[in-house]
Amino acid sequence: MSDQDAQAQAGTVEGQGPVEIDEEMARHLANKREELFEKFEIPDAFPPEVLEEAEARTEGVEAEIAAEVDDRRDLREMTTWTTDPIDAQDFDDAISVEKRDDEYVLWVHIADVSHYVTPDTAMWEEARTRGNTVYLPAYTVHMLPPTLAETVCSLVPNEDRLAHTVEMHLDPETLSYEEIDIYKSVIRSDARLTYTECEEILDDPDAAEDLLEDTDVDLAAKSQLVWELADRMHELRKADGSLVLNPRRDRAHTIIEECMLKANKAVTHELMWDRGVEAMYRVHPQPSPDQWNDALQEIQDLNGVSIPGDKWDEPRKAVNATLEEAPERQLGKIQRAVMFVMPRAKYMSDPFGGHHALNFEIYGHFTSPIRRLSDLINHWIVHTNDVPEDLAALCEHASQRQQDAEQCEREYKQFLEEVGLDPHAVNNRGLDVVDE
Repeated sequence: MSDQDAQAQAGTVEGQGPVEIDEEMARHLANKREELFEKFEIPDAFPPEVLEEAEARTEGVEAEIAAEVDDRRDLREMTTWTTDPIDAQDFDDAISVEKRDDEYVLWVHIADVSHYVTPDTAMWEEARTRGNTVYLPAYTVHMLPPTLAETVCSLVPNEDRLAHTVEMHLDPETLSYEEIDIYKSVIRSDARLTYTECEEILDDPDAAEDLLEDTDVDLAAKSQLVWELADRMHELRKADGSLVLNPRRDRAHTIIEECMLKANKAVTHELMWDRGVEAMYRVHPQPSPDQWNDALQEIQDLNGVSIPGDKWDEPRKAVNATLEEAPERQLGKIQRAVMFVMPRAKYMSDPFGGHHALNFEIYGHFTSPIRRLSDLINHWIVHTNDVPEDLAALCEHASQRQQDAEQCEREYKQFLEEVGLDPHAVNNRGLDVVDE
């Protein structure tokens, strides 16, 4: 569930326990959250009718899915798996991959949220109001009721689930799209991997047998294949000028990020170039030449950091090259210098202007309909070609809600520091309230 726009979801780091606080500190944090939610008009609790509606949609799941099979692509025999943080409560994206003589085929399966959350539901109206899920360290305010996300919209192993699949046939040399097909499907995930387990399998194929005793698919070979594909997609994207601010991300995160970026870009291609319809596109303006020059000069002045001379006229490539060679202690300062001059990305019904950081001519979101309104709306448009009449207003609203969520997160992290807590540790390890 990752792309370069996504906020990092709080999760417990494997092998480390949660940060311990006492009851008084817990009350301080709760009071601060309540204050911030009021300031930014972020609704924490769901209205009763929304919760009741979500609960009702989790009933009779098996019969409903069985009734849908004839009207969808049946992909249940395809090797499919999810990769998420160890403490993820829902698994909303899964992947499948094949290498053929003349192509790669990559399938990205996204939970079919729009099957359950439609424009005539209270859940849809609530999602429109909220705009996105808000991630604070060790506290999440969901866009949709968790009961829905953790049941029918969770691609759990060994159970049939409804999905929206993006099937991409890729040229073996350039990895460009030869064919894109987007359709409703029924899938059956073979395995749920954590990021650590994915790394273990890539290091030692035999680990797959120990980790996945009940699975007879060759997940080790599939994992290696998708890593080779993702690594090539990553390098080609950098070579094309896509900005990569975290060049030392592990293989598991790279796999998911590159597959989701490829799927999002494919959907955008279909919506704009093949159909010519409005949708919730993601537009990221570029800094001015002077702003880029200021950022590069600030980076160049850092101790132990040097920007390659032949890259200065290509700022994104200059930053990529510098980050790869810079000492660890300077990475944060380089990233901040870049982010300081970057304009804010926003949702627009007109995609032109492109996404500067990714260096994509057009781009949009599709792979996280549980946590972003834009993705939910785009799922609906892809399936029905029905564009909301107030789409431009929706784009503006979603952009503002994301800005509010980010500011809320910043102020909450600042408060954590003020009361002596490490926001990074809380974000990655969670909190545990203990008796004094």
